[in-house]
Amino acid sequence: MSTTLSLAEELIARASITPADAGCQDLIAKRLKQIGFACETIADGETTNLWAVRHGAAAGTGKLLAFAGHTDVVPPGPLEAWNSPPFSPTQHNGKLYGRGVADMKTSLAAFVVAAEEFVAAHPTHTGSLAFLLTSDEEGPATDGTIKVVERLQARGERLDYCIVGEPTSHKQLGDTLKNGRRGSLSGKLTVYGCQGHIAYPQRNPIHLLAPALAQLVATEWDRGNEYFPPTSWQVSNIHAGMGATNVTPGEIVVDFNFRFSTASTADTLKQRVHAMLAAHGLNPGKEYTLDWNLSGVPFLTQPGTLSNALMQAIKNETGIQAQLSTTGGTSDGRFIATICNQVIEFGPMNESIHQVNESISLDDIEPLKNIYFRVIEQLIA
Repeated sequence: MSTTLSLAEELIARASITPADAGCQDLIAKRLKQIGFACETIADGETTNLWAVRHGAAAGTGKLLAFAGHTDVVPPGPLEAWNSPPFSPTQHNGKLYGRGVADMKTSLAAFVVAAEEFVAAHPTHTGSLAFLLTSDEEGPATDGTIKVVERLQARGERLDYCIVGEPTSHKQLGDTLKNGRRGSLSGKLTVYGCQGHIAYPQRNPIHLLAPALAQLVATEWDRGNEYFPPTSWQVSNIHAGMGATNVTPGEIVVDFNFRFSTASTADTLKQRVHAMLAAHGLNPGKEYTLDWNLSGVPFLTQPGTLSNALMQAIKNETGIQAQLSTTGGTSDGRFIATICNQVIEFGPMNESIHQVNESISLDDIEPLKNIYFRVIEQLIA
């Protein structure tokens, strides 16, 4: 068994359902301390965060490469649906199974072992190497990476490069890198009417909202750009009424979400929604209320040193020409981008993430570690 595979299995065996860390970061910190990393635990609420750094010979002038990731995992779901216990790593038919194997404990193991091999090969390396880990990525993400970033900002620390170990590969290891993510803006819209007998309707809030809702659905918010698809607006929930067929409701509640590109801003999207509601005779405070939640702004890393290094490492290791992409949901890269100009996500296959029987190919584990090693060597040796 390879060192990377062994460590991945140790991490998977820890049932670190968000926001629990279940000792994963202690295990990683112990290994990092053995190769000269200074490790700092930053706890907030139920969340455990780790900031670990090994400065190079040119500390203060050399580049700093950080690996960011999360030790928490989503719940396994119905245990009877799994072919093997989710927190008992199992090898079967060329694959490794377990909750978090793809998202993202194999990435963590691969980068730790890559760091160990790099320090052994380059004990007097020029640049610095760091880890930024959290147990609050799969949850609300309020006490995790953002707290570490805030502390680093307060100390005036910045990162030059950051690899986020999210599972980005689509059809084969190394085919996709994420150089950005869309922002996420949610809204809870409540339109008020007058509850009453359906035979004597007064102000039915469903009818009041319907024209505006049709316009919101049909609107082209932007056309995206060379890196992002157009902004999308989607309704997730609509609720009105009490279940009776002879009563008009007093209100209708609509939950919706924008996944928006850098072609729009949260403020302009908010303004356009309010303008559409006003155009259909709905006034804030009286006819409706709208509560907003901005959970992430879009970020984009232009092609450059880090993406080129990753592409070259992938090409050398696998023969694959990686492609840049900004698809998918939000990630902690949105927080790190505030203190790092070059943030790229790269990790194993994502076809089974958050599913029962989550798995990755055993044949991908060592190449993933080797790709990380090649990048470290190229950027900070």
